[in-house]
Amino acid sequence: MRFVSYRAGVTPGWGVLVGAEGVVDSRQLGNQLPSTLREFIALSATQPNLMADVKARATAATPTRLDAVTLAPCVPQPGKIICLGVNYYDHAKEGGNAIADYPAFFLRCETSLLAHGAPLQVPAISDKLDFEAELAVVIGQRTRFVSEADALKSVFGYACFNDASLRDYQRRTTQWTIGKNFDATGGFGPSLVTPDELPPGCTGLRIQSRLNGQVMQNANTTDMVFGVARTISLLSEAMTLEPGDVLVMGTPGGVGYARTPPVWMKAGDTIEIDIEGVGILSNPVTA
Repeated sequence: MRFVSYRAGVTPGWGVLVGAEGVVDSRQLGNQLPSTLREFIALSATQPNLMADVKARATAATPTRLDAVTLAPCVPQPGKIICLGVNYYDHAKEGGNAIADYPAFFLRCETSLLAHGAPLQVPAISDKLDFEAELAVVIGQRTRFVSEADALKSVFGYACFNDASLRDYQRRTTQWTIGKNFDATGGFGPSLVTPDELPPGCTGLRIQSRLNGQVMQNANTTDMVFGVARTISLLSEAMTLEPGDVLVMGTPGGVGYARTPPVWMKAGDTIEIDIEGVGILSNPVTA
């Protein structure tokens, strides 16, 4: 199944995608379902038959046209957004970084997120806005001290993410947080895809970024240094992962700062993140 979060007028909601153009609102799927996708994710962890029931109801329902709603980030208010840096071999090489024995983790804030189709903003104080095609993982159940062998049981779904970064601010400190948390720079969408539709851990999938139609990054998720299962296991040693938490799995080579001359996103551009089987996240770039 594929889930979306959205606004219909002023009312926030979520639903199940039916085909490419329709969405079945959660209120059509049962009277007892919560109002947010994050709450539904948590509920589904406690009710084993809920997903099958929702799928059957969505198949039988009459969908609303997707263009009648305004999409939100897949999980609009995640508890945690945990990102990995330098997690593809070719990206480490282009940046002159050694392959680490432990992931480089950093955090994003909710205010940095934006939906598919929403404007990705170049701030007035910097023009060095870079693109980063990434796989997002949404946690589906409370997870602590999980083995790598069992870690994928904790995944609710996968989505595309653009970890757009202000490179000059990222390098002002030894920590990357400030350059990764400007408002409306973290594209997250368009939909959240359940694991049954994808290979385990999303391995072996093509991942690309395209700037104004030109392929900038072109890699395979197999090239991640730390895969999804290992990442979840390592994080669970340190913290409790909760339903609706988001892991952002790092970007492959081909980013703008590593090019000669560097390529920055600017107003009037369109940036797309395309992950095979997951979807295409597209955002116009504005000042």
